[in-house]
Amino acid sequence: MYYKFSGFSQKLVGAVASAAYVPQGLKPLASTESPALIFGTPTKLASDSPAAVSYLGKNKVPDLQKLFQKADGLPVHLKRGVPDQLLYRTTMALTIGGTIYCLIALYMASQPKSKK
Repeated sequence: MYYKFSGFSQKLVGAVASAAYVPQGLKPLASTESPALIFGTPTKLASDSPAAVSYLGKNKVPDLQKLFQKADGLPVHLKRGVPDQLLYRTTMALTIGGTIYCLIALYMASQPKSKK
């Protein structure tokens, strides 16, 4: 005798062989054909593309390499001038302020509450 799980009674119930081998919720066989493309775009093969990549911008890497490798005594994160200095100082101020705030919160949490 074959059994299957009944979704109604939540128990095992007797069943015929075909129902026992194909439980509820499972499909017997999936289609082996691929579905039709809905938003398919034609693909471009690498052999179809031109050998040189067309890039509309100027290559800035050599200029940046010269700027960052210049021996002027500045750290790399400050070499680009005022914007880097503003970011650095803002980051330092937030870090120091956050540390002080955490220490104050830790101090207040460590003190017992006064009973009035």
